[in-house]
Amino acid sequence: MTHPLRPPAFAGPPDQAKPLLPSRLPWLAVLGLVDPADGDWGRLRSLQLSGLTRRTVSRILAQALCAVLMMRVLLPSTGLALSTGWLVMIIMAVIGTAMLDRQMCPVDQRRVGLREIRIQALGTAGLAAAWALPMLVFGPWLRPTDITLVWAIMATLMAGMAFALAAVPLGAEVFAIVLGLSGIAGFLAHGEMTGAAVASCFLVFIMVGAFETARTALDARLLQAGLVDKDEVVSLLLREFEEGEADWLWQVDPARRVRNVSPRFAFALGEDADEIEGKPLVQLIAGDSWSTGAFHSSLHDLAERLKRRESFSDLMVRATLAGQNRWWELSASPRFDENGVFVGFRGVGSDVTERRASEDQIAYLARFDTLTGLPNRMQLTESLDAAMRRADQFRSRCAFLMIDLDRFKAVNDTLGHMIGDRLLELVAERLGALVGETGLVGRLGGDEFAVVLSEKVDSGKIDAVAQHIIGGLSAAYMVDHHVLYIGASVGSAIGPRDGATVETLMRNADLAMYRAKNEGGGRHAPYEPSLHTDAEQRRVLEVALRTALDRNEFSLVYQPVVDAQTSRVLSFEALARWTSAEHGTVSPARFIPVAEDARLIVPIGEWVLRTACLEAARWPEAIKIAVNVSGEQLLDARFSQTVVSALAASGLPPHRLEIEVTETVFLRDGTAALETLRRIIALGCGVALDDFGTGYSSLGYLRKIRFSTIKVDRTFVQGAARNNAESLAIVRAVVAMADSLEISTTAEGVETEDELTSMRELGCRKIQGYYFGRPMAPADAFALVALKAKPVKIAAG
Repeated sequence: MTHPLRPPAFAGPPDQAKPLLPSRLPWLAVLGLVDPADGDWGRLRSLQLSGLTRRTVSRILAQALCAVLMMRVLLPSTGLALSTGWLVMIIMAVIGTAMLDRQMCPVDQRRVGLREIRIQALGTAGLAAAWALPMLVFGPWLRPTDITLVWAIMATLMAGMAFALAAVPLGAEVFAIVLGLSGIAGFLAHGEMTGAAVASCFLVFIMVGAFETARTALDARLLQAGLVDKDEVVSLLLREFEEGEADWLWQVDPARRVRNVSPRFAFALGEDADEIEGKPLVQLIAGDSWSTGAFHSSLHDLAERLKRRESFSDLMVRATLAGQNRWWELSASPRFDENGVFVGFRGVGSDVTERRASEDQIAYLARFDTLTGLPNRMQLTESLDAAMRRADQFRSRCAFLMIDLDRFKAVNDTLGHMIGDRLLELVAERLGALVGETGLVGRLGGDEFAVVLSEKVDSGKIDAVAQHIIGGLSAAYMVDHHVLYIGASVGSAIGPRDGATVETLMRNADLAMYRAKNEGGGRHAPYEPSLHTDAEQRRVLEVALRTALDRNEFSLVYQPVVDAQTSRVLSFEALARWTSAEHGTVSPARFIPVAEDARLIVPIGEWVLRTACLEAARWPEAIKIAVNVSGEQLLDARFSQTVVSALAASGLPPHRLEIEVTETVFLRDGTAALETLRRIIALGCGVALDDFGTGYSSLGYLRKIRFSTIKVDRTFVQGAARNNAESLAIVRAVVAMADSLEISTTAEGVETEDELTSMRELGCRKIQGYYFGRPMAPADAFALVALKAKPVKIAAG
C-alpha cells in the first residue's frame, strides 16, 4: 500500500536525483531482517540509525540510574565483590554500545545495509545480557521481594529501551526478549508462577508496542524525508522558474513593500534589486503617475486587494516603466506565520504586453471594419439591440438606416479595387462627419453602410438624416487625380414599430433600401408593410420566370425604326414579352430586373437573339433587326459564339443584325465588354449605343469602339420639342458629334408631330416611337415590310 504522503519519486535532473524511498513497510523489513526490492532500503536504514544516535546520551543516563537502583538491591544479598563486578560489566557494555553507535555516524551520507542493523542488534543483545545477570545468576541469593524489585527495574529498562530504540526495532525487540525471558526464568526458579505469567504478558505487550512504535517512527522518518525531497523539488522548480525568460517571483511585507527581490523581478522593473528593496509595490508599478496620484484603475484594484489581504489570480495591471506602458499579469496569496500573523504576500508575475496587444487587436477586428475603421456588422447589431431594449423599456423609438452606394461598382470595376477601397474610406469619413453624434455609423460590407439612431427618433428626423446623407455622399470625390461621383440610396425602418427584433428591423430596412434603388437611387424610402408583399411577389415571379422558357411563355414584338425624312421602315427593334400561366401578361419593366438579379437574362437573351434572327431572315434584305443585350450577356464568354450560331442557324447576313447596348454595360467590366463588342463588329454586325447621355460618361467609349448608331433618349426628345435650351443643346451636340464620326442617330420615343419636326430640324437620321408604330406581332411586322408600304401613323396612348 502506498503511503499517502510519500512522494513516489524525486523529480529532478539525473545528477541531483536521490534514491526512491520504499512504498511499503513489511514487518520483516521494518525489523531489519530483509531488504525488499521495492525502494532503496539502504537510504531508509541510514534514516533509522540517524535517529538512534540522537538518543545515545539519554539512554546512558537512564541506564546509569537503573544501575544505581540495581546496586541498592544487590549489595545486601550478593556482597560488594559480585555487585561491583556486575556494575563494571554494565559500564563496559553501555560504553561498548555507545561506541558502536558512534562508529556508524554520520549515516545520512551513506547507505546502510542489513549488516549494520544486525551489528547494532548484537551490541544491544550484549547489553541486554548484562542486565539479565542479576535475575539469572544472582537469583539464588536474592529474596522474593528482591526478585520483584529486580524485575521492576528490568521492566522499566524494557519500556524505556522500546522507546529509545524505536528507530531500530530489531535492537528494541532483542533487548526486550532477553530481559523478558530472564525475568520469566527468574520467577519460575523461585516458584513464582504468577510473576512468570505477569512477565510473559508484559514481554508480549512490550514487543508489540516496540514494533508499532518503531513503525510509527519509521513512517515519520519517511514523511520527513518526503517533505525534504518535495522542498528540494520546489526549490529546483523555483530556481528554474526564476531563470526563465518571462515570469518572476515577487514578495511584499505587511506594509506592502517589496522584499527579497528576485533578479527577474528587478529586470522586469528595469532597476537594480538593491534600489527596489523596501519600496512600495504600487509605487514601483505606477511609475511617473505615483507623484501625481492619477493611477490607472488596475492599480487601484491591486491596492485594494492587497489592503483586503485577499488572494487574486491573473490580475491585469498596467505598469509604467521608463515612461512606457506595459501590461503585467499578477497572481498572489497572503502569507501567515505559525501563529497566524499576517506577514505579507507572495506571488508570481509576467509581462503580457504583447499578448494583450494581440488580444486587443483580435477584439478590434471582431468589432470594427478593417478597411474603414467603422463599427462592423457585429457592433451595429449589438448597438441596435441595445437601442431596441431601451425603446421597449422607455416606450420610445429607434431607427435603422441601410445605405447602399449608387454607381460604386462602376468605379470599382473600371478603375480597380485600390481606387474602390480608397473611395470607401472617403465615404466612411464623410458619412461619419455627416451623422456625427446623431447616431452610430458602421459598415455592413461591400458598399453597404448603416446608421443606428437611438434617441429622439421620429419620421421627420429620419428623413432629415437620410437626405443629409444622400446630399453629402453625392458630392464629388477626388481619388488619385480621379474626380468621382457616386450617390446613395437609403432605406429606413423604425423600431419597434417596423420590427420587434433586430433581425426583423434590419431586414425591413433592407427592403426599403431596395425600393429606393428600384426607384432610381439617390433617394430615401421608409419601410412600408407593402414591401413584404412586393418582395414576395418578386420571389414568386422569379420562380415562375425560371420555367418560362421551358413553357414557351416568351414572345417577341417588333417596333419599327423609320427614315427621318422619308418615313420608310429601315429596321425593327425586337422586344421581349412574357405571358405567364400564373401571372398573365408581365411587363418587361417587372420581369427583366428579376431576370438580371436571378442570372436568367443570359438564357432569355439567347432565345431572343435566335428568335429575332429567324424572323428577320424572312424580311426583305434592306430591313435590319436590332436586339437589346444586357451586361450579363456581354460578360458571358460564349456570347460571341452565340451570335455566330444564331446567324448561321437563321441564315441572316451579319450586316443586318444590330446589337443594342446601354452605357451601363461598361460599368461592371468595361474591358471585357469592349472586347466582346469588338468581336461582334468584326463579324460585320452593327452596335448601337442606347440611352446616350442619361447619366454616365460615354465619350471615352466612343473613342474605343466604332458604334453604328447612337440613340438619343426620349427625355431629350421631349425637352427639345418644348424648346428646352439644355435639351436642344444636347441633341445638337450629339448629332454633330455622330455626324463627324460617321455614326447614325436615332431619336427614341417620338410620339407627336412637334417631336418629329424638332428631330428632323436637329438632324436626327432615324426616328423610333409611337408616332410611327407601336411594337407589333411578327406577322404584322412581316406584312408591313413585305408590302414595302409606309406605316400608318398610330396615335400615341
